[in-house]
Amino acid sequence: MSVASISEIIATSNTGFEDAVAQGIRRASQTLRNIRSAWVKDHEVTVEDGRPALWKVTLKVTFVMED
Repeated sequence: MSVASISEIIATSNTGFEDAVAQGIRRASQTLRNIRSAWVKDHEVTVEDGRPALWKVTLKVTFVMED
């Protein structure tokens, strides 16, 4: 039997949502082991001078806990 846990994290990028997701997972994997999936719960864009400036995602990262 395995037990999973979910950690909610927020990640940002200067280039886009895909990069924000990748950076969030990359950073989470430095602390969490056995990451199995990530769900994008929310996304947001900060606008400066009429242009997108910062992409932000809220991720729910699922990982399997060790025995």
